Amino acid sequence: MLSRHLRTHLVVAPSTSVGKSIFSTGLVRASLALGEKVGYLKPVGTGSGDGDDELHLQRFAPGAETACLFHFDEPVSPHLAVERAAQGQAVTKAPTDSEFAAAVGRHARNFARESAGKRSSLYIESAGGVHSPTLSGTSQLDAFRPLLPPTILVASAALGGISTTISAYESLLLRGYDVDAVLVFKEDYYANYSYFEKWFTERGIKVGVVEHPPEQLPSATEDAQNLEAYYARISDRPLQRVVHQLQQTHLDRMSNLATAPRRTLDQVWWPFVQHGLVTKESDVMVIDSAHGDHFSAFSTSSPTASSSAGDAQTPAAPSLLSPVFDGSASWWTQCLGHAHPELTLAAAHASGRFGHVMFPTATNLPALTLAEKMLASVGAGWADRVFFSDNGSTGMEVALKMALRAFAEREQLGPEQRRKLAVLGLKGSYHGDTIGAMDACEGGVYSERVEWYEGRGFWLEAPEVKIEQGTVRVRQAGCEVGAFDSLAQLYDVDGRIERRDPLADVYREEIEGQIEARLARGDGIQFGALILEPVVMGAGGMIFVDPLYQRVLVDTVRSNRRLFPSGAASDVDAVSTPDWQGLPVIFDEVFVGLRRLGRVTSSTFLGSATRPDVACYAKILTGGLVPMALTLASDAIFRSFWSEQKVDALLHGHSYTAHAIGCGVANKTLEILDRMDDEGAFDSAKRDWSASSATSSAADTLPWSKWSSEFVDRVSKHDKVDGVMALGCVLAIHLRAADGSGYQSTASESILRRLRYGSGSGYESDSPDMQIHARPLGNVIYFMSSLNSPAETLQRVEEQVYAAIDAKEHQTKMPVTTIKSEDQYKQILSEPGLKGIEFVAPWEESCKGISAKWKDLAGNERWKGIHFYCVDICDQQDVAMDAGVKMTPAFHFYDGESKVKELRSTSAPELERTIGAVLAGH
Repeated sequence: MLSRHLRTHLVVAPSTSVGKSIFSTGLVRASLALGEKVGYLKPVGTGSGDGDDELHLQRFAPGAETACLFHFDEPVSPHLAVERAAQGQAVTKAPTDSEFAAAVGRHARNFARESAGKRSSLYIESAGGVHSPTLSGTSQLDAFRPLLPPTILVASAALGGISTTISAYESLLLRGYDVDAVLVFKEDYYANYSYFEKWFTERGIKVGVVEHPPEQLPSATEDAQNLEAYYARISDRPLQRVVHQLQQTHLDRMSNLATAPRRTLDQVWWPFVQHGLVTKESDVMVIDSAHGDHFSAFSTSSPTASSSAGDAQTPAAPSLLSPVFDGSASWWTQCLGHAHPELTLAAAHASGRFGHVMFPTATNLPALTLAEKMLASVGAGWADRVFFSDNGSTGMEVALKMALRAFAEREQLGPEQRRKLAVLGLKGSYHGDTIGAMDACEGGVYSERVEWYEGRGFWLEAPEVKIEQGTVRVRQAGCEVGAFDSLAQLYDVDGRIERRDPLADVYREEIEGQIEARLARGDGIQFGALILEPVVMGAGGMIFVDPLYQRVLVDTVRSNRRLFPSGAASDVDAVSTPDWQGLPVIFDEVFVGLRRLGRVTSSTFLGSATRPDVACYAKILTGGLVPMALTLASDAIFRSFWSEQKVDALLHGHSYTAHAIGCGVANKTLEILDRMDDEGAFDSAKRDWSASSATSSAADTLPWSKWSSEFVDRVSKHDKVDGVMALGCVLAIHLRAADGSGYQSTASESILRRLRYGSGSGYESDSPDMQIHARPLGNVIYFMSSLNSPAETLQRVEEQVYAAIDAKEHQTKMPVTTIKSEDQYKQILSEPGLKGIEFVAPWEESCKGISAKWKDLAGNERWKGIHFYCVDICDQQDVAMDAGVKMTPAFHFYDGESKVKELRSTSAPELERTIGAVLAGH
């Protein structure tokens, strides 16, 4: 809740009867005296007559606009009031927390509109103490949390008030609230005010102390006169000083947010961002807070740092903050929504108890409990050890070290052979940004500019699954190799093997043939591990792999002794033995594990008996709150490091290994997810997808998604869509792309721009449109829900995603101007500003595709700072000679008459990067 002209504060207290209503009345009067338009809102009121806070304020601060959204006559806690009011009447459902927050937000928004152009304030008085229940029974701190208004804490002057006030303050901090001021009555016997002045000042919070209210007089008339005189005194200098301070805090907050984009552009180095393409302040999303599925993002039309208390004369938007749906789950980390209170408390508890303690040769119960939980869940039946690291990439480094050491020890390889070991994997896989994890992936856009990258392996091209035109299709190298009636049929790998799916033999022959051919090259390559992302290869483009292919690949590695002769000492079942066979198998479940795809471990999609030898988990592990990764291993892998020599140990770790905060949060996350499953939180999604599957299998065993089956079917039939997949939290839409598929494709840009720059939604807007932030993977747009995302929220996202895909493209700039004479060319160069000139021979095939891209870029609002021109060198040979162009296509960029860049290329991404660099250098 943030408006340029409207300052909003939530008035809270540690309990009832500490003075919230008196201070609210005094603040309203002080604000009126300072010339503000003032509103007072009591969201929930209980009691009547003298106990009615709104009537009290109307009587003693008549210039304010007052309102009460939900009122009950009985003076009890709101949850009891609504319950008792319903007794003997037709049952009226209490408003949900979402409806409650929406009602408060709507009132604030309407008041902001009514007071546009005037310096204004709105005081929202809470009920009871900070954790008093709302109408639904939820703590009101949680109910107000989507709005996150700044707070004024009314401290208790009574005996015991120091403890209750500090507890209230800490409750506010734990839920992300700002405390802008503390107010307290001056009471000399207990002298709480004196303690508070020192305690809160040390924490940078101003304390306002006012005289204690007078005792109530027997005569109502005299009492009212006495109280009026009291309000006149405290609302003069004491509370006016507080209001001045609140006004300045409000301006400082706006200034800090408004200047954040430029400060960020000047000082921060972002990951996975080409800074040459992100140069405008409007390109920076300023996140003020986050809650549930949404960021609260500061508007780009915000005030500047020069704003002052006297310049609120121009109308402004109702709110400078907009809720924005977090479409990427903040880089795939979220599973319970942002700022989940149970996770916050778990982190605070671990921090308060441990801080951070070292781990080698030590233990702590949060870490030990987490290890036991993971071994009993994702590691059940195969894993015996848990290794802690800091994130997914380093967790995969650890996994590689484990697997390669195990292979090298069993094969008794020498030092030189060990250093040359390679991995077997899949094209499109990606296991992290550290050098070792990167070397386990085929070269690509992520690694081509990394100086030390050296791909150490061989990667097979796996068949990809998409729903196309409502049908589940499997394609390999662009050719269809299979079709299925439903995802349930596709993911029934055990059933497909039992039914002798012919694809199993096709895959086996293909895998064996490709590996044989690779080994036959004669360069001495030796594989030391198989590494897979089960079911979905995320960073490679949300590639859904036919799980039967991965199952056959694992089985081949473990059972084909001709290709992979390494085996355990005893000749046991090579596919399911707990001791590894052929090659150690690593499952990278950093992204897909822990219910991201609807199952605790995605390895079960490969069949009930398929388990890894090493597996890595992160992201969802801590509910998206703090970084941590776990690498699980079998005892056979662990024993490869066992000796009496320190040098043989797994010499890998970081200073914060098994930090208690991460372990405590992870334990709570797993507990919540198990509870949700037990309580049937996923049942409606399972029913939706089981209804769309022509199978008799129980709903619990079928694949399902938080995204509706009807939407997935509908979008798969859109003519702009090449295919779509949905599983668990993940939705991936592959767009038809003129510039080809892959990470460097720009096909998704216009769609994501429509989604991001909608007109606002939720608690801060009346618009039905929701702003949606998403990150593309080339021509793939993906969206990721949390496991507790409300169905109505995802339905709105689905509607807007479909509308954005369906929207017609509009040209927002003048088309490319064709230069038709040498004089025109010289005139254009003499004019100020940036321009790009394309030199082409239209009849050449090499020019046709890039010319179409040049025209497309000219119509893109993103490049509005540059004028686009085209020269046909066959028609305008003199212009080509003047420009020194001998080969086409060529692109010359000018700032005025000065040439700043020249490019000869048919690569659309390279052309786009060049334009971005030209704009960045201007």
